[in-house]
Amino acid sequence: MVVFSKKILTLWHNKRARFVAGAIFLTLFLLITQIVSFSWRYFSILGLFLFSFLFSIWSLSEGVGNWSVKIITAILPSFFSVAVAMFYFLFPESLVYQVFLLIAFGLVIYIIFLTENIFTVAAMRTIALSRAAQTVGFLITLLTAFFCYNTIFSFRLFGWWNALLILAVSFPLFFQVLWSAKLEEGFDSKTLLFSLIFSLIVGELSLIVSFFPVNVLTGSLFLTCAAYILIGLGSAYLVGRLFRQTVKEYLVVGGLMFLFLLITTSRRG
Repeated sequence: MVVFSKKILTLWHNKRARFVAGAIFLTLFLLITQIVSFSWRYFSILGLFLFSFLFSIWSLSEGVGNWSVKIITAILPSFFSVAVAMFYFLFPESLVYQVFLLIAFGLVIYIIFLTENIFTVAAMRTIALSRAAQTVGFLITLLTAFFCYNTIFSFRLFGWWNALLILAVSFPLFFQVLWSAKLEEGFDSKTLLFSLIFSLIVGELSLIVSFFPVNVLTGSLFLTCAAYILIGLGSAYLVGRLFRQTVKEYLVVGGLMFLFLLITTSRRG
């Protein structure tokens, strides 16, 4: 019994084992948020957010003395968990779809833990995996933003409410991904400023989109594309890689997405 307990403790002190355990537990927690009664559903989602945040800080904090790094690296797993839980409501009520979403969530949250673990190490010293982790973190941030924007638009709120909610969601997501571009031990004023400006831009765009007769999917994709352009250009600027060709590439993507928005805009009846 003592030997077995020691083995359990050894596994628990292993980061990868904690990440696997956390991914499994969060997946089960996600399932609970969908099967509880509707009156408790939003409380359970809040519980999912808090557990994701606290677990991320605890599991990623080994060897990290800077609290700002601990908090920043806990943003993406927490917001991704809530975004999927809210987006889960919009999924077809099919057992196949729901099982697929649960499995995909477990895999992605595990990848997020691994990515954020690389960031905690890279914030203290340069490592080879940081570039790959930045790309993965960027893509998952865009996916999280899309889920959040889609959910907010699906509530069919007034335009100003859409703008405020999207601003509130975008700021922490933008900040953590811009921080990961530089990977410094602490909060950077320029990163904070860029995050605020970009969040305001996306919030204002959401207000404009709210008055366009577009469907939820198109509006969400448009804002996600805007986030892609802003984050991409901002990250390139922060690391000193904002070249003319880079700007052209991002503007081409933005122009194509805007054209797509105009084409898919339905006429008011």
